[in-house]
Amino acid sequence: MGVLSEGFTEVLILVASLVGIGFALFQWFLVSKVRVSGESGSGYSDRLIGEEEEGVDNLDASLKCAEIQNAISIGATSFLFTEYKYLSIFMGVFGAIIFLFLGSVKGFSTKSEPCTYSKGNLCKPALANAIFSTIAFLLGALTSVLSGFLGMKIATYANARTTLQARKGVGKAFITAFRSGAVMGFLLSANGLLVLYVSINLFKLYYGDDWEGLYESITGYGLGGSSMALFGRVGGGIYTKAADVGADLVGKVERNIPEDDPRNPAVIADNVGDNVGDIAGMGSDLFGSYAESSCAALFVASISQFGINHDYTAMSYPLIISAMGIIVCLVTTLFATDLFEIKNVSEIEPSLKRQLVISTILMTAGIAIVSFLALPSEFTLFDFGTDKLVKNWHLFFCVAIGLWAGLVIGYTTEYYTSNAYSPVQDVADSCRTGAATNVIFGLALGYKSVIIPIFAIAIAIYVSFSMAAMYGIAMAALGMLSTISTCLAIDAYGPISDNAGGIAEMAGMSHKIRERTDALDAAGNTTAAIGKGFAIGSAALVSLALFGAFVSRAGIKAVDVLTPKVFIGLIIGAMLPYWFSAMTMKSVGSAALKMVEEVRRQFNTIPGLMEGRVKPDYANCVKISTDASLREMIPPGALVMLTPLIAGTFFGVETLAGVLAGSLVSGVQIAISASNTGGAWDNAKKYIEAGVSEHARSLGPKGSDPHKAAVIGDTVGDPLKDTSGPSLNILIKLMAVESLVFAPFFATHGGLLFKLL
Repeated sequence: MGVLSEGFTEVLILVASLVGIGFALFQWFLVSKVRVSGESGSGYSDRLIGEEEEGVDNLDASLKCAEIQNAISIGATSFLFTEYKYLSIFMGVFGAIIFLFLGSVKGFSTKSEPCTYSKGNLCKPALANAIFSTIAFLLGALTSVLSGFLGMKIATYANARTTLQARKGVGKAFITAFRSGAVMGFLLSANGLLVLYVSINLFKLYYGDDWEGLYESITGYGLGGSSMALFGRVGGGIYTKAADVGADLVGKVERNIPEDDPRNPAVIADNVGDNVGDIAGMGSDLFGSYAESSCAALFVASISQFGINHDYTAMSYPLIISAMGIIVCLVTTLFATDLFEIKNVSEIEPSLKRQLVISTILMTAGIAIVSFLALPSEFTLFDFGTDKLVKNWHLFFCVAIGLWAGLVIGYTTEYYTSNAYSPVQDVADSCRTGAATNVIFGLALGYKSVIIPIFAIAIAIYVSFSMAAMYGIAMAALGMLSTISTCLAIDAYGPISDNAGGIAEMAGMSHKIRERTDALDAAGNTTAAIGKGFAIGSAALVSLALFGAFVSRAGIKAVDVLTPKVFIGLIIGAMLPYWFSAMTMKSVGSAALKMVEEVRRQFNTIPGLMEGRVKPDYANCVKISTDASLREMIPPGALVMLTPLIAGTFFGVETLAGVLAGSLVSGVQIAISASNTGGAWDNAKKYIEAGVSEHARSLGPKGSDPHKAAVIGDTVGDPLKDTSGPSLNILIKLMAVESLVFAPFFATHGGLLFKLL
């Protein structure tokens, strides 16, 4: 037994989650102190007045900021409510499928049955697993939706406040944007932990000593979280990129006007897209990873010594790690907001990167404390039918290597996507000879950027599996996500700063203010790429852990790629990320086509629009993005959700195991290269626009041929970095968790085609 008592463990998890929620609300309170007056129709006071006016920035500009923010908030809220209306129907239908499939395993029997792993004991009936898995699925889906929605609300609440704080200096604006990101980060991690903890305790009222059944049914929580994340990521990604591509191609390339010029009809839709795609989508995505890695670790532990001996503290080790992560991230946040003050633009990016390093170092110490207090000095873990003897320091290394692998992936991503380094500068330089060479250089950079992250993931897998089998891999994934509050804070900071810059441009604020918001945005671009790197790396580890749990639950002794059943699954699984990427990119292309036509129509038919005498029809562009994204997110979502059901039911568990392995191997590579290629093209364009070095000035200014080539590269990269790339990590982990949830059904009734042959 570990040193911590059961009662202390429960208090620790509960207190940490409540402290996280309290800290998030406190950060929100500090952001809300930027002075507010007047009323708006968005449900809260939204009239912003700048406190220290500077130069040409007057009261009129402040009121314009409030008006623009209100339009963005209404557009984002309207889109999410419409999206969630459709998703509520999906939740109901898929919840019924879970109940029917799992209930039919034993013919909806209500009799207790022998346990699968605890030999000689009786476990609860299969019908209970069906009911509680469905409840867990709905809880996970609702928590995911709530995470995305709350993140979007705070982002739209904070963007104009960040713009107004930029008048007082870049430091004030940075703190406002970062605190707003922290609200999302802490709310998401604390809510996720709290709901999972409460769910386990409520389920325990029925399951009692049947921990095997309890933790098997709780895997539905991860499935619910990731299924909502998939639709949120794909729908939000299509929305934001349709608007972005339309705004860039017509506004910047054809009409030669600035990115966020108020004359551009797609500009509000573009700013709304940042919130529904990069904030709500990313929030749901990382929540899904957290829920799945926790569920995978808990399931493997439940069929190991921890679960069989009912050692509650050791069983709760994954939750204690997450609780420690919240405390560590809280301390880390103070370094950015209170302990170090940013005085000039050059300090922004180092401050954000310092957050990653500080949280990783502090969390390493936190993991050591938790591992030696919560775990027995020696214990056994389930290892594909055998028991593996493990020591508590082995698990410390498993979690720590996941944590440090995340940092390596983050820094590698930054090197390949930040315009401070040679890879992006080389891409920018290639724009001298046109868009074609820019595209070639960008693609090459993306492919090359895969090498180090894959080695980092491979080393993490080898070490964690050698030390603690599949449980070790699940804990390595949780280690990578243990600093999720900080990762999300720096990730959400990016879109908030991007919106703040857009609002400054649209409100006609001075060049000095726009320079400050541009500096915030440029740093945010890199941190957004780092966030995607974390999401993809953790998804690889999570899906491998879920794959191991699925193989165990489905009763597969070994996955042999030389057998035809497995190999056909492997090659089809490797094809799925390409099929999915094709669907999402075409969706962005067709939605962007409609947007380009609408923006051109308005410029050509509305008299006085280019001269700025009349306002464009923003609402029509918002409607085009909304309709297109809701319609186009269904086919890719259906592909991911139906593949495991079809493969498992008709071809059996061996073929499904091959599908999962194939999609994991190819999906991770495509996701990293797509995200980094898009990020590099975006920052190459910004490098030329900023003109901070002699080399950059030789390629500019805005409107020059190299700049136009860079804009085309950025436009090509938009769907890669914000739609296809980030959605692929959800594909690989969602198929794995869905397979785990339905494993009892596939093991009993699967392989219909092979049975008939």
